[in-house]
Amino acid sequence: MHREIGRSILAWLGLLLMAASFVWLQLLPRLATFPDTTQKPASEQPFAVVVIDPGHGGLDSGTMKAGMVEKDLTLDVARRAERLIQSRGLVTMLTRADDSYISLSARAAIANEQPNCIFISIHFDEAGRPAATGIETYYAARQVSIPERLMSWLPFLQKASLESASSESQSLASFIQEELVAHTQAVNRGTRPQQFFVIANVRHPAVLVEGGFLTNKEDVSKLATENYREQIAAAISDGVGRYRDVLQQQRTPLVVNLPVDE
Repeated sequence: MHREIGRSILAWLGLLLMAASFVWLQLLPRLATFPDTTQKPASEQPFAVVVIDPGHGGLDSGTMKAGMVEKDLTLDVARRAERLIQSRGLVTMLTRADDSYISLSARAAIANEQPNCIFISIHFDEAGRPAATGIETYYAARQVSIPERLMSWLPFLQKASLESASSESQSLASFIQEELVAHTQAVNRGTRPQQFFVIANVRHPAVLVEGGFLTNKEDVSKLATENYREQIAAAISDGVGRYRDVLQQQRTPLVVNLPVDE
């Protein structure tokens, strides 16, 4: 009788050990190859890579109005943002570097392959009302931050994990939106949650920028100039810089001067 109880306990312990090992392997970040760089080691940065996602591409042109093609604008601004972000000593990665089609799931996967990054998707808007104008930045209220197949096994992990990712995304969106308005003087449409696939399925802080309306004559006129597109890129870079600075401050231990015995 005691022998059977002992075997049963050992069997349960073995099963628990196997489950724990499986969970640990699933949560380990997958290795990623980063470009050669003379920048600071990733360990000294709050995040290792800034993934910049130029919306649309290839057969997916996005919005086309008044001679403007969204896919071309997004790539132009993304390249400018990449240059400016690199000048801050950060590593960058583009989801597409040319006029090629990349699926939404592939874009999210590129970010999820990185152990530690932030994700910024760049778009331009359209509306049924020609008067609609301004800039807005979105974040997902709910993000996939642990493999979905683990959720049914470990539901207690889901709430805390998703809330953390969403909170960080909201913070990143706020910094970028503030800089966009300051640089461009565009109408501030604010930040708001929206379950866009490309940000909701990224497990890192992720935002989507709508840099203006291609259905608005004034927005189109400004976007046609290189200087305005450079300002949008500079705002994205400055927003990233502010977000990084806040994270670094949070990681810096508080120094307390203790009294010295004489």
